[in-house]
Amino acid sequence: MDLFAAYATSSLMLIALSAFIIVLSKAGLKGIDMLNVTIMTIVFGGKASTGIVLPLLCVADILAVKYYHRHAQWPHVIKLMPWMVIGILIGVFVGKDLNEAIFRKVMATIIVLTVVIMLAIEFRKAMVIPGNKLFTAGMGLVSGFTTMLGNLAGAFSNIYFLAMRLPKNDFIGTGAWIFLIINLFKLPFQVFYWKNITASSLLTDLALVPFLLLGFWCGIKLVARIKDDLYRQVVIVLTLIGAIFIFLKR
Repeated sequence: MDLFAAYATSSLMLIALSAFIIVLSKAGLKGIDMLNVTIMTIVFGGKASTGIVLPLLCVADILAVKYYHRHAQWPHVIKLMPWMVIGILIGVFVGKDLNEAIFRKVMATIIVLTVVIMLAIEFRKAMVIPGNKLFTAGMGLVSGFTTMLGNLAGAFSNIYFLAMRLPKNDFIGTGAWIFLIINLFKLPFQVFYWKNITASSLLTDLALVPFLLLGFWCGIKLVARIKDDLYRQVVIVLTLIGAIFIFLKR
């Protein structure tokens, strides 16, 4: 197809894999989405990749909301949303003219900090975080900022939901609604201010929709097999793997 004629076969395989991974995460395999960030950065570059990924995320969010909507815990959505919006607005202006090399370093640093915080929460189970307004505000701000710069907010929302000790389906359903709203909010900034989303990038996204549908089906099947008491460990392991890929990317 002419649309992908400029890409090597290896790049085409990576793009398809990335679309598949995006929706695996939205189906409930949280943490694996950072592999998608790494893959798309390899193919398209750091900031340019956000324009390709965002419409795919919106489609994946719609699928996730349709399947998990009844499990959403709206108090958490309401607590995080205002802070995430502020974080996005900061990211819009900071990220517009950010140097590509600096952009990648910022993403790597953010992921390393994410992993440290997540491990601290998991191993220090006595940490009193739920209900802490400062923690909620911090996670919301950083999630909004990182989702605008590199679609990395999933890592920080994972930390928040792990800290809240949400059951598996509530974890997935609440995140689905939050990111559907947030990603739709980001679209105009990517289109009109950063100019990262174009007719050509949307055609690329359209060609990847079959991989989204396949990935969502596979994700639902896999998540259904994971017991609630193991889900936290799965999220942490996948996030760690994703962090390593981001950190090692030059």
